[in-house]
Amino acid sequence: MRQDVLGCRPAREAHPPALVTLFFTEMWERFSYYGMRALLVLYLVKAGGYARDHALEVYAIYTGLVYLSGIVGGWACDRYLGFRKAILAGGFIMMLGHFAMAVPSLLHYALGLLVIGNGFFKPNIASFLGTFYRENDPRRDGAFTIFYMGVNTGAFLAPLVAGWLGESVGWDWGFASAGVGMGLGLLQFWIGKARLGSGGFPPGRERLTARDLFDIGAITAGALLALYLVFMAWPTLGPLWSAVPLAVRALLPLGLLGWLLVDVRRVDGAAGLEQVGAILVMCFFVIAFWMGFEQAGGTMNLFADTQVDRHLLGWEIPASYFQAINPLGIVLLGPLVAMLWNRIDAGRHPWPTSAKMGLGMIILGLGFVVLYLAQNRAGAVGTVGPWWLVAVYLLHTVGELCLSPVGLSMVTKLAPARLAAMMMGTWYIANAIANYLAGILEALLSTTGIPLYGFLVASSIGAGLLLIALTPLLRRWTHGLA
Repeated sequence: MRQDVLGCRPAREAHPPALVTLFFTEMWERFSYYGMRALLVLYLVKAGGYARDHALEVYAIYTGLVYLSGIVGGWACDRYLGFRKAILAGGFIMMLGHFAMAVPSLLHYALGLLVIGNGFFKPNIASFLGTFYRENDPRRDGAFTIFYMGVNTGAFLAPLVAGWLGESVGWDWGFASAGVGMGLGLLQFWIGKARLGSGGFPPGRERLTARDLFDIGAITAGALLALYLVFMAWPTLGPLWSAVPLAVRALLPLGLLGWLLVDVRRVDGAAGLEQVGAILVMCFFVIAFWMGFEQAGGTMNLFADTQVDRHLLGWEIPASYFQAINPLGIVLLGPLVAMLWNRIDAGRHPWPTSAKMGLGMIILGLGFVVLYLAQNRAGAVGTVGPWWLVAVYLLHTVGELCLSPVGLSMVTKLAPARLAAMMMGTWYIANAIANYLAGILEALLSTTGIPLYGFLVASSIGAGLLLIALTPLLRRWTHGLA
């Protein structure tokens, strides 16, 4: 490490140039994802003729599969594709999916393309970033916080552009703008490929060749064919799948989990098994967090549309605009939280990852306290002012900053190098389960009489306290790495 001008203490190394390319690639991809997400439920209810519970179920299945596909894409990247080819293939398929969303008759095919493309793209770009930092590199957490700000820059712009176009000009314009965003992300990744150095190529390769570009086309064609076959066979397969008992369906993920743990124990030893075990335990708590947080695109979106007085100085704020509060808060507050963690971690009592994540879950629960009160007030007087929802989103933003960036960083620290993308995919499986639960939770609770937001207060704060209580155990399992 180089010395500063006085020669007294080492100066912090600059981040690798690859961070710039990956930052802007992820920014545009998140613009496309959150642009479509801001519109989906509103479109289904207001233009598609879907009942509220059916629209939320479609949202649940789509967002769940988006994250579930990450484990397949991560495995394909680790074994065959390499990071660069996986990112390019995933981005191209997603771009096609976003443009297809502009055609109402292609809705389900478009959602399928977005699921498949995201599986190749999402887990691999974060894992690719981790390869540019050595083990125990003090810059790693800061890099992922900067990267996370790129995510949220795109997420901030998305509802303002795609949301406005969709609600004010035409739904097809909003969805197509998300496709333009993904195209800009692909272009930026290709133009900035020199910053990526020699990393991310398919196994045994040192550069992308014409064969690799042909493979990207073949993967895209395979995705289109697979979707066609699935939709053709679904009238037969759907009822058969529904008839399979839930306990039997659970055997598949449990079997995959067992295989993973046996493989890690055999190759990476007891220490590797403990580190992977720590990731899996924290994945369980991540489910509780995102199950609440992802109400933003579902019930909170509908709450903004029907129970918030959105008139301001003679202008009616589009309901989708409220989803821009969270990413704007992350861009503004992200550097402050990163500075806070740097100060705490440089002190005598650094916080392990699990403690930071537990704090984030408690803050999320406080946001639902505000939302629970707002819903009760809206039920009594008709609507509430927009500042109630602003307060909720700001609390959720602080909770997210405490949990998500350090969680992503933790996976890259603890996962065995040979399973880096696959373990990131496993992390996103927790997101998949959470997103599905977020969409169906209101319907599940409707038969019990338990209010949705009251339940989320208890589940978020309770899980956060439990995770903090487990911190000593998890700290031993991580061997001081997280």
